[in-house]
Amino acid sequence: MVVVLVVAAVFYLALIGWRGVQLLTEDSWAARGMGVGVLLLPVVGVAVVVRELQFGRAAERLGRQLSAESADVATQLPRRPSGRIDRAAADALFETRRAETEAAPRDWRAWYRLAAAYGDAGDTRRGRRAMRYAIALERADSAA
Repeated sequence: MVVVLVVAAVFYLALIGWRGVQLLTEDSWAARGMGVGVLLLPVVGVAVVVRELQFGRAAERLGRQLSAESADVATQLPRRPSGRIDRAAADALFETRRAETEAAPRDWRAWYRLAAAYGDAGDTRRGRRAMRYAIALERADSAA
């Protein structure tokens, strides 16, 4: 799925870039200015895609490493008939993970589990932030 999405993004960014090049060939300075602006969009888009791919690979690497170290990586939470995770169970697990992280604030494993708990509780933004911190802690541990 990732490959399909990346290919679609690259195709879309190439189309935008081509339109930017076309605008640069116009006689009007306004059109040329827009062409420069339009050419910046693919550059920013590629940077965002690359950063997200790096984040995904690093998070996956940590998950595999944590899974190899222990069997307690993924806690199975009860689900509603709709398939969504039961909110009360997710909140209870989050509190447990938060307490574990407070007890060991320099442990990337605790931060990884906290990030997963944020995701289960529906707080994606904080989950991504916690995962980035887990990645940074793991890299610091590996470097030391």
